[in-house]
Amino acid sequence: MAIMNSAPRGTHLTAPTYPELLAPAGGPEPFAAAVAAGADAIYCGMGEFNARRKADNFADDTFEAACRMAHLAGTRVYVTVNIVIKDEEMSDALELIRRCAALGADAFIIQDWGLFFEVKRLMPQLETHVSTQANIHDKRGAAWCREAGADRVTLSRELSLEEIDDISSVDIDLEIFSHGAICFCYSGLCELSSFACAGRSANRGMCAQPCRLPYEVLDASGQVVPTPGRERALCPRDNCTIDLLPQLLRAGACALKLEGRMKAADYVHSICSAYRAQLDDVLAGKTPSEHDRTLRSRQLKRCFNRDFTSAYQHGVSDDSMMSYERSNNRGQIVGSVVASKRVVTHGLAPDDRRARAGITRIELTEPVGKGDLLELRHDNEPEKFLTAIAGADTPAGEQIEVRTARVMPAGCVVRLIRSQAALDAASAAIKRDVPRKRMVNIHVSALLGKPFSVTLTCLDDPTFSVTASGFTVEAARTRAVAKADLIEHVGRMGSSPFEAASFEVELDDGCGMSFSAVHKVRAEACRLLEEKMLAGYTQRAHELKTLPSFKTTALTAASLDAAPSPASAAKICVTVTNLAAAKAAREAGADLIYMTVDSLVAEGISPQDVQNLGIIPILDEICRKADHDRLDAWAQAGATVAVGNISELSLAHLVGSTAEIRSCLPVHNLACIRAMEEHGASTIWFSPELTLAEIERIAPHAKAACGITVMGKPRVMTSEHCILQVMNRCVHDCSRCQLRHQSFSLKNIDGKVFPIRTDIHGRSRLYDAYPLDLTPQIPALIACGVTRFAIDGTLLDIEELSRYVAHAKRALTVSLEGRKPARRLPGTTSGCLFVGVS
Repeated sequence: MAIMNSAPRGTHLTAPTYPELLAPAGGPEPFAAAVAAGADAIYCGMGEFNARRKADNFADDTFEAACRMAHLAGTRVYVTVNIVIKDEEMSDALELIRRCAALGADAFIIQDWGLFFEVKRLMPQLETHVSTQANIHDKRGAAWCREAGADRVTLSRELSLEEIDDISSVDIDLEIFSHGAICFCYSGLCELSSFACAGRSANRGMCAQPCRLPYEVLDASGQVVPTPGRERALCPRDNCTIDLLPQLLRAGACALKLEGRMKAADYVHSICSAYRAQLDDVLAGKTPSEHDRTLRSRQLKRCFNRDFTSAYQHGVSDDSMMSYERSNNRGQIVGSVVASKRVVTHGLAPDDRRARAGITRIELTEPVGKGDLLELRHDNEPEKFLTAIAGADTPAGEQIEVRTARVMPAGCVVRLIRSQAALDAASAAIKRDVPRKRMVNIHVSALLGKPFSVTLTCLDDPTFSVTASGFTVEAARTRAVAKADLIEHVGRMGSSPFEAASFEVELDDGCGMSFSAVHKVRAEACRLLEEKMLAGYTQRAHELKTLPSFKTTALTAASLDAAPSPASAAKICVTVTNLAAAKAAREAGADLIYMTVDSLVAEGISPQDVQNLGIIPILDEICRKADHDRLDAWAQAGATVAVGNISELSLAHLVGSTAEIRSCLPVHNLACIRAMEEHGASTIWFSPELTLAEIERIAPHAKAACGITVMGKPRVMTSEHCILQVMNRCVHDCSRCQLRHQSFSLKNIDGKVFPIRTDIHGRSRLYDAYPLDLTPQIPALIACGVTRFAIDGTLLDIEELSRYVAHAKRALTVSLEGRKPARRLPGTTSGCLFVGVS
């Protein structure tokens, strides 16, 4: 599959382990815990250009030390640079990548296509992984990434085992999310936090997680639709695939990713060690015993979790994947309250009285340990819960008593929400000088008249082999050295990062030697082996430091002269849902009409007819294997099509369509504009997260036409899960669903109302609470080269649509005449155009 300007793939300094267990680390302590627990690779953040900017992350010195520790243990290190990059940040982002590579990073996980192609241009030796934020979910998209020079693709969480298997035929590493939190929205397509939470963008690493909050469902009249016990309509459970590892490996998963860069060391150590044990069993062809399965399941449940699901891996997205009742830690159910009584607290300090007003007896169905934190909560009063500490190790089947702040009713469910054993295990791992030692084969040569030597060879990578020589071996003056003596003294690896796996000793009879001299040779062998393991990183660091400053070499708007598009090319573009709306929009002044493929099909329009009708088809934001049959035919040679992801951009290029880049494929910098242009884009629709100043910076340099939605409610979420299922009335047949044809919304705790739309494929989209009106800024947008102004009529009736189009047309007309447009319409906002996103 040919792609223009394909880039070379990076150079691996160390070979990845396949399959790779990939663990998260938000800082030095979780990092050490991951190494100790057996991670093959660790991903972490540095600086401000990552999707977990609220994690502790690393400073240069702690990162360099972490990389050294990891590499000596045989663990690779990946740095997340998985957010969209503003144009003025490009040189700093590149500098961060160079710095991290010089400090020891093995690869970089990247979302922004501008940054990706700049890394390939300026630092082609670096290994690059495409982030799940880039929304790759089919074979065609993965192949595009491979030809662009990516070494790995992190696939969307939503994919089934069957889809992963299909994509695995592409010659590129596939990374699969195996455990941890699931975003409700397809990653990279969520703008809910930006619009609902004062510009805290998920695409910029500052997600406020509004999906975890309670919502009310409203009908078309604004009345609340009761959803008892199901208040969190957007809150999925956590992913857990520990029992699916054989299937994932057969499907072609190269890396099993554990989510959790915001989690503490005990979480990282627990989930990583559980998956390590399970993966080792699978690789050894061993079926885990029921005892082992129980222990590993218990270990995972005693970490933070919202209950577990593997629905997506099985190709479903129903209620089984949702945590409607709560979004906080569910832990593991370990028993129930059987009795509780009030106790006398006279004489105790006020705080003690509040904490110890009751004695509660619990019958255990699972064992608990001393120090475990328990949560007591009754189903009838879910908000009236409390916590208590287990006082002793107690097996299942017995009862314990705990001191509680008040009496609790019998029947309260008791959950273990923090494991003291997990805390202790992680703490012990972190305190070790070397969290995990690397196994080496040792060859000792002690031959009379020849130098004493020690050869160390890594068990997992024989290319790492060194020999240290020392004193000349002489005949013994007193007691001769035995083979066991050399095994003991050479095997004392001490604080080195190595541990003996096997010994081979060549020893002449009657040799004598000083054991302190033997220790020196062994220590020198360890030093040489460390040096050899790190040599490639040292060499690369030297090469990278010789590169010129990215402030002079990076492709940014500051490096080019402006060349705005002519204002006469300006057009009003309207998205409609039916032909009647299309007619009304044209009559009101629309120049270009757009319709989604689903809307076109519903109107009985074929791909062959769409050009004659003067309508531009809009392909889905999502293009999975099952979507190809309905979407691909709409990309016609010589015609224009609006694409929403990399797979569709690739499709347009292959068939000779003219591609317009929708705003759901975010373009925030000039390098990204150039990359999209070079891969066939004729028009680029800017993200609603961009500010006017940011548009003014990059738009003048675009060769493609530039556009922005100026009126209508922005889409803030696209989910594989149908939001309407929260009403518990799903008929499991979207074609017969009556709810889908009605208007529903979600009302958040701030009173904002977000319209819901679901399609015939079961996907749902959420829209912002307030419509945009950017028409007062059309003169400024025209001045910087924006020539396409869109009205999103998805949620508008024909009367509203006509009014919006006419309003925008007047604003464009007066702007071209050099006059000032009218004020913003009442009830509308300017979105992020002035406030921007974090």
